[in-house]
Amino acid sequence: MTLRQSLIEATATLATDPRLSEHARRDAELLLLHVLQIDRATLLAHPDRDITSQQLETYDAAIARRLSHEPIQYITGEQEFFGLQLKVTPATLIPRPETEHLVESVLSRLPDDRPVNILDVGTGTGAIALALAAHLPQARITAVDISAEALVVARENAAAHNLSDRIRFHPSDLLTGLAEEERFGFFDAIVSNPPYIPEGDRADLDPQVRDHEPAQALFAGPTGLDIYCRLIPQARAALLPGSLLAMEIGHGQRDALSLLLADWQDVEFVADLQQIPRVALARR
Repeated sequence: MTLRQSLIEATATLATDPRLSEHARRDAELLLLHVLQIDRATLLAHPDRDITSQQLETYDAAIARRLSHEPIQYITGEQEFFGLQLKVTPATLIPRPETEHLVESVLSRLPDDRPVNILDVGTGTGAIALALAAHLPQARITAVDISAEALVVARENAAAHNLSDRIRFHPSDLLTGLAEEERFGFFDAIVSNPPYIPEGDRADLDPQVRDHEPAQALFAGPTGLDIYCRLIPQARAALLPGSLLAMEIGHGQRDALSLLLADWQDVEFVADLQQIPRVALARR
C-alpha cells in the first residue's frame, strides 16, 4: 500500500464520525507524518512510496485512537505553544492558542531588563512558565501544580529547552505549598490558567476534552469560579504592592471576575481574536 492509499483510507475512516469528519483529512495526514517521522513536503513529493507493514500497523492504531476522540496531541505526544515544542501527556492539559494571549499580556507589562519574581500557578506542561522564561532572561520563575505527574512533564519540557536553571518547579495546591516567605509580599507577578469550566457544562463538552483531558485541570465547581475564589486572595497576599495578577478566564466570566477583583487596582480584560474577554489583569 502506498502512502497516498493509506492516507485516503484513514481519511475515509475518520470521516465516518460526524464529530471528526470536518478535519478528517488534516488529522489523518498529521498522524501519518508522525508515524513516518517525515514532514509534509516529503509526503507530497513521494505519495507513491510504499508504507511498511509495521508502519501501517502503527498508523492504524493511531487512527483507532483518534476515532475514540483521543486528542491528536496525546497520540503524537507533543504540542507547539508560543514557538516552543512541548511534550504533552494525558496528565496535562493541552496548551491552547488562547493562552498565548495571557503570555503576551504578561510580557507587555513586565520589564525584560531587570530581575523579577514570577509565579505560574497550575503550570501543567510548563507552557506559560517556559514561554515567559524564554522571553524574560532575567526572570526568576516558580511554577506550581497540584499534580505530581504534570510536574514531571513540565520538568522534562524545561530540560528540553535548556530552561531548567531558570524555573523552579514545586508541588502545591495553588499557593498553599509555598514557603511562608513566598506567600506574603514576594512576587512581582502571578500568572495562571486555572480550571474554569462549570461542572454543569461537562455533558456538553467535546468528547476529546471531556473524556481525555484531566478533569482536575478543567472543572471548577458549579459556576466555574471556585479556583478564582481561592486564588485571588492568596495572590493578593503573595504579591508585592503594585504587582501584577494575570489569569485566563472562561466565556461569560468577565462580570464575575470584576466583582472578585473589586478591591484591586487597574483591572482590565484582554479579548481574544473572537473579541471574547480571555485574560483578566489587575494590580495589587
